[in-house]
Amino acid sequence: MNRNSLMKFLLFFVLLLVQVLVLNHIHLFDCATPLLYVYLVLLFRRNYPRWGILLWSFALGLSIDVFSNTPGLTAASMTLLGLIQPYLFYLFIPRDSPDDLEPSMKSLGVARFSYYTLLAVSIYCLVFFTIENFNFFNWQQWLSCIVGSTALTAVLILVIENLRAR
Repeated sequence: MNRNSLMKFLLFFVLLLVQVLVLNHIHLFDCATPLLYVYLVLLFRRNYPRWGILLWSFALGLSIDVFSNTPGLTAASMTLLGLIQPYLFYLFIPRDSPDDLEPSMKSLGVARFSYYTLLAVSIYCLVFFTIENFNFFNWQQWLSCIVGSTALTAVLILVIENLRAR
């Protein structure tokens, strides 16, 4: 097992524990919940095998579902994010970048990484809360959950990435 796989396993378990034990119990203004586990999917390097991204995304989503009592909700949303992550990453990388470029503030720059994070997290929250509500009768609550959770999650990811870059 190489160093990158070991670091992914460690990040997987840390994000799982933090989400299940701490972040699932935070509901700011009854609508904003931090969904920090999305950070794992954002960190896959360029040209990482797509089946690997899907497998990691599904496994983390299923693990969150098991401990959060949300049957299939997180697994479906994370698998979709894992499916579109390479395409989102290609939008923000320079044309002459190396084949094994890893997304970070250092490699992409603060602005590009921030846009990448915001776009990926907003797509994830849109899918997650649409599947969770499964109706649009209370669309104000649905929209406030999407906006609040997107903002809170993106800020947490950017803070962690900023600390990691130092």
